[in-house]
Amino acid sequence: MILPTKARYAPGEPVLVAVTAPPIARDLRVEHLGDEIRRIALARDAAGEQIVDLGPLPEGGYGVRLCTRDGSTYAQTAVEVLADPVARMRYGFVANFAPDRDIDGVLRWFRRLHLTAAQFYDWAYRHANLVGPDPQWTDPLGQPVSLAMVTALSTGLRAGGTLPIGYAAVYGVGHDEWPAWQQAALLDANGRPHTLADFLSIVDPSDPDWLAHFRADLRRASQAGGFAGFHLDQYGFPRRAVRPDGRVVDLAEAFDSLIHAVRAELPDACLIFNNVNDFPVWATTRSPQDVTYTEVWEPHDTLADLAAVATRSRSLAPHRPVVLAAYQSVYAKHPAPAADAATRLTMATLFSHGATQLLAGEDGRLLVDPYYVRNHRPDTSTLDRLARWYDFLVAAGDLLLAEDQADITRSVVGGLNGELDVTIDGAPVSHEPRPGVIWRRVVQTPVGTVVHLINLTGQTETGWDTPKAEIVPVGGLRLRVRPTGAEVPRLHAADPDAGVAFAPLPLSAEDGYLYADLPSLRAWLVLLIRPTDRAPRPTSDREENR
Repeated sequence: MILPTKARYAPGEPVLVAVTAPPIARDLRVEHLGDEIRRIALARDAAGEQIVDLGPLPEGGYGVRLCTRDGSTYAQTAVEVLADPVARMRYGFVANFAPDRDIDGVLRWFRRLHLTAAQFYDWAYRHANLVGPDPQWTDPLGQPVSLAMVTALSTGLRAGGTLPIGYAAVYGVGHDEWPAWQQAALLDANGRPHTLADFLSIVDPSDPDWLAHFRADLRRASQAGGFAGFHLDQYGFPRRAVRPDGRVVDLAEAFDSLIHAVRAELPDACLIFNNVNDFPVWATTRSPQDVTYTEVWEPHDTLADLAAVATRSRSLAPHRPVVLAAYQSVYAKHPAPAADAATRLTMATLFSHGATQLLAGEDGRLLVDPYYVRNHRPDTSTLDRLARWYDFLVAAGDLLLAEDQADITRSVVGGLNGELDVTIDGAPVSHEPRPGVIWRRVVQTPVGTVVHLINLTGQTETGWDTPKAEIVPVGGLRLRVRPTGAEVPRLHAADPDAGVAFAPLPLSAEDGYLYADLPSLRAWLVLLIRPTDRAPRPTSDREENR
């Protein structure tokens, strides 16, 4: 077993991993996209857990494998060294703040999945009065909250490299507080206040009095809860509404005003605004907040819809991380294998489009509902698979989450193009995520050319939250690449179901092209093509006995 001591390390910070190694284990291998950076011999006489220093590492993501004498992998993880704690956000959640809860499982799970931010969901006393008058309270839906537990989780997660992010609704007011705010109500066509679930009414988020109150409330909450920032939530409606004074409010403009006001109050905070169903992403990507975050609902039903949201988010704000809240309710309705298959395809779609997913959190729970308290405890096999995929997300972060990348599929593949292609007898290969195909995309990154292959061959539909047929591996795939002069590029292949390793593949010349036989395609196969003169990352190898 290997577990990093932190979800993210700052440059110059010791990169430490906790290792529990059986006698057959020999060394730790630190790798960057197929290049071995260093190999560290493990002490033979150490009993139990060892803390191993991986040494200084440049910024980026790395796979870490615990290997046996013959070089096979016994256990694996990943580590990330990054100055900006938000740049490659992997978002999780916490939704239990009872005074007697155990937090060790939460801290361990966040480190295992390398989750760099935690949304503290429904931690507050009231929506319009975040910090309660006493050290313990009951939230509006009856959940017990201990402020001491909130701060314990904040402190523990920060120590593990995770930003604690407090939840705050930007315009929701409960029944008890409503008399003080009804003059700023947003009214429907019948003159009644817009409401959510009959326990919250909605006010104009740009109302000056509300903004003054909200700013002060966030300031108090930041200090009381130890938060590094706030998740600014809205409900997706209304888009336009009238106030009791007759003024019409455009919510896109109102949200932008609110975000500017919060930024002025909390200049150093991490601010995450929720673009419900992509509304109003065109405005909030210009606002002074830090993440392009979208909670997706109908009609964003398919893998193609997720890809489109992620692509649009990246294009509107190329230098911000993209996170989608895509709740996998399929786990609450269908057997685990069908739900696991759906989640693998969802993750493959999002990760290959430079986005991450708010899905996992707590002490090993998954989101299946917008009320995060109703989360799902999956099978151990599901948790293990998620850990492998998140390890891969970190190890391949320099490819998947690079700011400067471009989809070049239609410029190099198919039709009059002939730069490269992937072929197979008996299965169609397509630019689009259609049922029954291998979905192929080509992306240019600062590291090299990346080919994504996603296996939809056994599926009859492509909903991202619908039960999926078993993903049957597809063999016989072949890559064809047009060479540049006499150069033979380097080719590596990686599969998140297998873990963090990028395996080298040989290329052979034939008919003026270079060809490579590819590994079997399970859910998602990533191919990295680099020039031969692209040197490995410049750090010295070392071996140390510990």
